[in-house]
Amino acid sequence: MVLVRETTLAEWEVLRDIRLEALQDSPDFFGSTYQDEKAITPMAWRASIARGGTFFAYPSGSTGVSPCGLVGGLHEVPDTVELVSLWVRPAARGQGVGQGLVRAVVDWARDHRAARVHLWLTKTNDQALLLYQRWGFALTGESQPLPSNPKLTEIGMARPLNHEAP
Repeated sequence: MVLVRETTLAEWEVLRDIRLEALQDSPDFFGSTYQDEKAITPMAWRASIARGGTFFAYPSGSTGVSPCGLVGGLHEVPDTVELVSLWVRPAARGQGVGQGLVRAVVDWARDHRAARVHLWLTKTNDQALLLYQRWGFALTGESQPLPSNPKLTEIGMARPLNHEAP
């Protein structure tokens, strides 16, 4: 079992640290780079949390432990929430953490009256593709170069919110 909860402003350093760890662990799966995000100011990290939709995952029953995963939801388009930055620490993979994080964004999108959740993933990220397909996401036919490495391709996926989560 995994505990997933929204971040608080006081956790901006925790968010920064796990995000930078994610960018070092999986640089080809994110649209930004370690170098770019290392330069982000504390004020910008706090602003990111303040907009809402950033979640941490923790092993069940943990106290005072660093999060084992993170994800974000962006609600910048009226009917769509964008699922961004999902990452799970290697030691926690295969334990339902990704499922819990996707659920958090899907639930958050429903709470914000979005009609769908959309995401981009690197075409070579087979594990993420399987996770999203289990959650009812389907390929949209969209593709674009990965902003952090234009030699790689991102593909779009979307999921309507008119049916229940798995």
